[in-house]
Amino acid sequence: MVHNKLKVIKFSNDSLIETTDVAAIEYPLTIYVDGEEFATIVCTPTHLNELVIGFLASEGMIRFKEDITLLEIDESRGFAYVELKIKQSINKEMFSKRMIGSCCGKSRQFYFHNDAKTAKTIMSKQLISIAQCFSLMNQMQMNSTDFQLTGGVHNAALCTTDQLLFSYSDVGRHNALDKLFGHCIQSNMPLKDKIIVFSGRISSEVVLKVAKIGAGILLSKSAPTSLGIDLAADLGITVVGFIRNDQLNIYSHPERIIEANQINKEPEPSC
Repeated sequence: MVHNKLKVIKFSNDSLIETTDVAAIEYPLTIYVDGEEFATIVCTPTHLNELVIGFLASEGMIRFKEDITLLEIDESRGFAYVELKIKQSINKEMFSKRMIGSCCGKSRQFYFHNDAKTAKTIMSKQLISIAQCFSLMNQMQMNSTDFQLTGGVHNAALCTTDQLLFSYSDVGRHNALDKLFGHCIQSNMPLKDKIIVFSGRISSEVVLKVAKIGAGILLSKSAPTSLGIDLAADLGITVVGFIRNDQLNIYSHPERIIEANQINKEPEPSC
């Protein structure tokens, strides 16, 4: 279930009325790995298997679905129990200690040690046109009935250049991407030619998740952050933001945008 009905008092047309509305559900899910508490995620209680698998892959705990020997969800109590093929003691410092690494002569600043271990440089040669960027964003928004009902969830979709393959919604934008990642791992889907369409802000954490998933193009209707752009440039990811009202901004690796060689520079403002 994605939303709950609730009574509200609404002000409209200069009057107050009692009516009903819907609100997105927030649900705490605590994940245990090999009997040890690992993390608690506040999420939308749908597609929890995909969420757990994607989250563990994003955190560097697993790489393939075969790395998990048991996954049980106790939805009524809010617990997920995972057993791994290769048992590992959870080192809290590995998931909280900031680290600066170096690769290919460029300095990369990651928030956590596991980011440096799992984030990949993307070498995809997939191209996309500006018209296809608008079309994919429109498809994702039209497909998001959860957002249309509540206005309180984020969406992430995996696409080809022409069509949306599947999408997930969640109150947390990172969770939506983890559900996407979990689906890809479960289905052994090749990702080098795929595109991620996203509703949320393009932060450095979002870019790192996209790098871990392995897609080379990230489209969003929202804004990026400066560190998000820097990491995207370093990791080989094309970031396109503010896709709305027939406009968009290309922030990194424009060579994947077909029309990028047709740039007209704005004239310098006169004094």
